[in-house]
Amino acid sequence: MAEEAKKPAEKKTAAKKSAEKKPAEKKTAEKKTAEKKPAAAKKKASEGGYEPRLKTLYRKEIAGNLRKEFGFSSPMQIPKIEKIVVSAGVGDAITNKKFLDSVVSELEQITGQKVMKTRARKSIANFKIRAGQEIGAKVTLRGGRMYDFLDRLVNIALPRVKDFRGVSPKAFDGRGNYSLGIDEQIIFPEIDYDKIERVRGLNVAIVTTAPNDEQARSLLRGFGMPFSKE
Repeated sequence: MAEEAKKPAEKKTAAKKSAEKKPAEKKTAEKKTAEKKPAAAKKKASEGGYEPRLKTLYRKEIAGNLRKEFGFSSPMQIPKIEKIVVSAGVGDAITNKKFLDSVVSELEQITGQKVMKTRARKSIANFKIRAGQEIGAKVTLRGGRMYDFLDRLVNIALPRVKDFRGVSPKAFDGRGNYSLGIDEQIIFPEIDYDKIERVRGLNVAIVTTAPNDEQARSLLRGFGMPFSKE
């Protein structure tokens, strides 16, 4: 009987000791994780701290210049690029779907992002188009890829246009958005001329937060958009 009475007492003592150890172990584990977090954050910043060149330019120069030019009282008023939409219509995809697949592949090479196929909204008998038929492709760029694409467009692709004299400064929609038509996709160095089905055009729509065309024009000019003389 005495031995049986001792066993519950020993169990209680062991449970008490383990309960006392657990908070101490938790504190030690939390301390170790807290020490690891700054090191992990530094490592992550050093490995994935890439910032596109134009994004850095906007943050350091363009935003300040726009604030001085238009007298903005708040940094939130400074216009910026929200997104860039690159699209292409493929009318001959009605007879051969391979043409659409080739355009999708080319857009993915140019933008580095997965492309979405677009469908006809309504049927047009004269063009033999049925509602819901795939007749184009588009891709929406945001963040780093948006700035990288704009950098390549302005500094590499457009200067390769034959007899290039600048883009139109009037191709704004009145709400700060700019549309640019490109006649040949081969101006982008990612496209191999020997491997394309045919020379095609692209549409580039630059959507900004500017409330009017004047602010949007100054914003794009700061990024180096080569506007022709007005």
